[in-house]
Order: sequence, then structure tokens, then C-alpha cells
Amino acid sequence: MYLDTIGFIAAILTTVAFVPQVYKIWKLKSAKDVSLVMYLVMLSGVCLWEVYGLIIKSPPIIVANIVTALLLLMVIYFKLKFK
Repeated sequence: MYLDTIGFIAAILTTVAFVPQVYKIWKLKSAKDVSLVMYLVMLSGVCLWEVYGLIIKSPPIIVANIVTALLLLMVIYFKLKFK
């Protein structure tokens, strides 16, 4: 049980790290300085982590990567929209 708690805390911290970037892009309506390639590579890695989390049935990994993928998709969407 305490391992999942550590996992959820780590998941929250690493996932929340993307929120300021999403907010800044949305607020400024500009993603000029954001690397599309970096976010596409990151999204690919997060998707693989999601598969891994599903295989090992780890709730912290599953939840964190779903939320992180959504945040990354928002950044990618804004990057394409605000070119």
C-alpha cells in the first residue's frame, strides 16, 4: 500500500509539472518557443509507460500517464493551433 502512495506522489509531481506550460501557452495564445518534436517524443514515451502500467496493473502509473498524455496533447494542440 505504501508503495502505491509513493507512486501516486511521484505521479502527481511529474504530471503537475506540465500544467504551468499548458497554462502559459493558453494564456499567451502562443507556443512559438515550444518544441513540437520534444512533446511528440514525450507523448510517445508516456504512451509506452501507459502500456507498461496496464501490463503490470499499477494504478499510479496508469492514472499519471493518462493525465500526462492529456496535458501533452493539449500542448501539441496549442502548438499547432497557435503557429
